[in-house]
Amino acid sequence: MELSDRWLPGEATNAQGQEIDDIWQFKDGCPVQINERLRIPIGHPGRILDYSVTSVGGAPVVHRRVASVFKELAPDEVQVIPVDVDGQSEPYFILVATRTIRCIDDQESAEVLYWKPEDGRPEKTGRYRSVMGMRIDPTKVGDAKVFRPWGWTVVLIISEDLKDALERSGATGMSFRRVTGPSEVSPEERAHNLKLQALYERSTTPREAFWHTLGSMDDNFVIPIVVGGGWPAGSEVWRVIHRPEGRTLFVTDGLSNFFVKDAEPSVGFGLELALETDEPVENVAKSWQQLLLERIANELVGHEHLREPARTGILSMEVDGEHMPEPLLTKDGRVAVLLGMDTPTLPSHFTMPDGQVRLVTVKTLMPRELTYLLEHGREELLHRFNQSRPGHLSRAWRQSVV
Repeated sequence: MELSDRWLPGEATNAQGQEIDDIWQFKDGCPVQINERLRIPIGHPGRILDYSVTSVGGAPVVHRRVASVFKELAPDEVQVIPVDVDGQSEPYFILVATRTIRCIDDQESAEVLYWKPEDGRPEKTGRYRSVMGMRIDPTKVGDAKVFRPWGWTVVLIISEDLKDALERSGATGMSFRRVTGPSEVSPEERAHNLKLQALYERSTTPREAFWHTLGSMDDNFVIPIVVGGGWPAGSEVWRVIHRPEGRTLFVTDGLSNFFVKDAEPSVGFGLELALETDEPVENVAKSWQQLLLERIANELVGHEHLREPARTGILSMEVDGEHMPEPLLTKDGRVAVLLGMDTPTLPSHFTMPDGQVRLVTVKTLMPRELTYLLEHGREELLHRFNQSRPGHLSRAWRQSVV
């Protein structure tokens, strides 16, 4: 979608408009068996291209001028499956590369990451999780002209004579990147990248092990929102943990990463935020709890004078109340929280290889409680919260304790 004016084909359907069962089969690098005429809807209208891939499954949808080049130069290495593209009278096809070759050169590629057993995806273990600046070993390819690389079939690799023929055809929508020759990165850059990768794993692996001690991790909810953004390792991530008695724990996952600018072991800001609720959460990604945690994290990341009291003591603060539950809103339309309240149901700290990290609880305050705190201090308020254990839970619908 980098080209905002281009069209985006949707996933293949049958004549009845039902999406076919396996939308990923067309990029798996093996022959497919299709016994019915397929239709391609257009998920996003725009400039028509001769070569596109579908929005999710990544199936190449090509015009006849592209298909004819492949059929002429690599007839035994591709399938071209006729499809009806919505709104188009010209002939289109799904292009299937029928070969997979194990040829990625890990040492010459800029960066490769593998799925590991601890990632909790056994069906992917041992395969590539990411390949940047790909280089292949040409000696493993032989005379192949079209294929998918084993373990990273999201890319289609073709020979240079095929590339030249496609460019001469005038077909649109294609982008080529060389995968042979010298690496894109210098030995110094590679060593630096490997160091950063090791530091990242040194931060993330023990922290994930700690999260698992708190409950059941929601593997379907790992949200990398922003790359950059001021977090120590340059990426913002949140996780959700399901706890006993129907509780849901929202946590930041990265405030205790190493500082990428220093490229040295550390625990970053030395804290992670934790907001626990026993109220029903229907859509965690769009929940007010998740939004509130993001806003608090942004305040701490952006203001150094807030981080130290959050890391070592108790801190009250207010954040924007847009899209927050009405009972939590102050007269100024903000939401107040208390950070760092101790609770016997969550550990206050956990240990990483490079130091201790504080788990900072987030307690939402009702407007009357905020007024009381500002007038009388927090000791009596904390005492009242602790009388109704577990007092650290954040709820939108409850009675004020004052």
